[in-house]
Amino acid sequence: MLKKAVSLCFAATLVLGSFGPFTDYYANASINNKVNYSNDVIYQIMTDRFVDGNPANNPVGSLFSSDCSNLRKYCGGDWQGIINKLNDGYFTDLGITALWISQPVENVYTVLNDAAGTTSYHGYWGRDFKKTNPFYGTMQEFQTLINTAHQKGIKVIIDFAPNHTSPASEDTPSYMENGKLFDNGTLVGGYTNDTKGLFHHNGGTNFSSIEDGIYRNLYDLADFNHQNPTVDKYMKDAVKLWLDMGIDGIRVDAVKHMPFGWQKTFMETIYSHKPVFTFGEWFLGENEVDQNYYNFANSTGMSLLDFRYGQKLRQVLRNGSDNWYGFNAMIAESEAKYEQTADQVTFLDNHDMDRFHFDGADVKNTDLALAVMLTSRGVPNIYYGTEQYMTGNGDPNNRKKQTSFNKTTKAYQIISKLAALRKNNQALGYGKTKEKWINNDVYVYERTFGKDVVLTAVNKSKTASYNISGLTSTLPAGTYTDQLTALLGGSSISVGSGGAVSAFDLSPGEAAVYSFNGSAAAPSIGQVGPVMGAPGTTVTISGESFGSTAGTVKFGTVNASVVSWSNTEITVKIPAASAGNYQVSVVTSGGAASSTYGPVEILSGKQSSVRFIVNGASTNLGQAIYIVGNVSELGNWDAAKAVGPFYNQVITKYPSWYYDVSVPSGRSVEFKFIKKDAAGNVVWESGSNHVYTTPASGPGTSVSSFQN
Repeated sequence: MLKKAVSLCFAATLVLGSFGPFTDYYANASINNKVNYSNDVIYQIMTDRFVDGNPANNPVGSLFSSDCSNLRKYCGGDWQGIINKLNDGYFTDLGITALWISQPVENVYTVLNDAAGTTSYHGYWGRDFKKTNPFYGTMQEFQTLINTAHQKGIKVIIDFAPNHTSPASEDTPSYMENGKLFDNGTLVGGYTNDTKGLFHHNGGTNFSSIEDGIYRNLYDLADFNHQNPTVDKYMKDAVKLWLDMGIDGIRVDAVKHMPFGWQKTFMETIYSHKPVFTFGEWFLGENEVDQNYYNFANSTGMSLLDFRYGQKLRQVLRNGSDNWYGFNAMIAESEAKYEQTADQVTFLDNHDMDRFHFDGADVKNTDLALAVMLTSRGVPNIYYGTEQYMTGNGDPNNRKKQTSFNKTTKAYQIISKLAALRKNNQALGYGKTKEKWINNDVYVYERTFGKDVVLTAVNKSKTASYNISGLTSTLPAGTYTDQLTALLGGSSISVGSGGAVSAFDLSPGEAAVYSFNGSAAAPSIGQVGPVMGAPGTTVTISGESFGSTAGTVKFGTVNASVVSWSNTEITVKIPAASAGNYQVSVVTSGGAASSTYGPVEILSGKQSSVRFIVNGASTNLGQAIYIVGNVSELGNWDAAKAVGPFYNQVITKYPSWYYDVSVPSGRSVEFKFIKKDAAGNVVWESGSNHVYTTPASGPGTSVSSFQN
């Protein structure tokens, strides 16, 4: 079935490409670049809660709530419903260029024995990651969804949950479906009597530490053992299947709860097969800051849902517990800590949070939040129904069925106008944020890239008007009209020579956006994707003023092989350079050089996840164990780049330590363990280097004794 669907997709592409209108779509659409979402606006759909386009595939009996009165049941939404909204122009008119849909894989059919009779309507209780959820549609219907979206210039992102299967009980095989995993219909194994070691059996996490969250079950979900060769191969083969269907992106569920080393090998698999934009979910609460969160985004090749951004904007415009000073501080902090700020996915809300709008709240708060998010750094994501001011606190009330598709709401119009601006002004895709005027209520900020400029002004007060004086801007001299066409009360501004903006008033609840498009003379890199890969991996460089004739792309001082070249986009192959982090630069055919962009990590080659265990490593208070070795992935003997800190509570107990590390496959590596404290003081292990030959494919385990 799958092979047939893929061949049908290929044939359809050939046919569509021969017709003028569709050729125009492909020439201008963002679907041509699957690794850069900087100019895109994502729309997140919980598939079952959107549109029932094919009642024939609805479940029956206790799985189904025909009127969606029981939000723990399936309600009938499917891929045909999404196709119908693609075809009636709902997404196109809204300005959406990417759809994030629920995990498409087959889920459990059993109803949970709780008061509501909960089902797997959400898609996160996978049983067979190589088949479709039949209540969403068939593999052919999924292919039609991909093809239809692409005809409209819209990308498709799938949710993917490689952390677990479904609810299970160690002692009760009859609980739900025992977490069973199937491979295209063939049973691989279940949670109880797990003789193959497919799952962790360490109890449920109490969220007390990173280690506890990774190696224990998330609630009662059967937690995969990613160091198991069967699991490792299965999940990588499964994601390749969906990549081969033509998806354009992946949102990875629960990245905080899987070994980071394994996830890096997962990303290397994706990028070496068919590179697509991939972002993960690492939940952060309000005011929570976690350096591990930034480390993950900077080291695994995967972007993140930007919870720092979402939580802070909610504080300012939803619950009033912070102001624009706090928001601006978050922007400055995150732009300094993320290595690729433009690739983080921003949002107001999602399926795991209370909806941004709530009953009794002023819709103006949502309008202002949309205006800010759509002109901020990062990739904006709209949760389905936000444009209709849907409400709902807590799961499942934040997952109601969408019943209105009104194109005249103010929120719909705001999204439409600013989504169009994101496509046309590169400052919104690539520019850094500079605060220009601020108090508790007012935030005026500017973003620039090359000669492109966007200036946004927002007043969140319900009662106070402010005179904005002394404002300067990069906007050239002239008069600028509000890109929101006064939807939020904005009026024109005048800019004099030297960027002085004539004083103007910002009324209560007013927001305005001003734009200038200019052509930069020098080449400028805005985004590179992916930012990690083995030699030979295709990398796309986006920006402007590259020229129409091929020039040179360098990783450090090493030339990359150019595959294609245009004024705004270059594709190259990662060169066979020494593994490590590089700055990328472009030199045009005329000799003009860009500034550098990076870091971009060149891997030593194909990656395997190896669990390094060291026994007998006693430490003093404040010390932890790290590993350092003779390959880039182990820090090239630089203690400052050592991998860790190791864990010692779940898989092994102190003084035995362990950590799962992404290292080059099929290679003899030398390494030592070190003791390091928070101040960076290092105690090296004595004796000869440890030596381990990594597996040619799949995970491995190395066990050593600490050499005091």
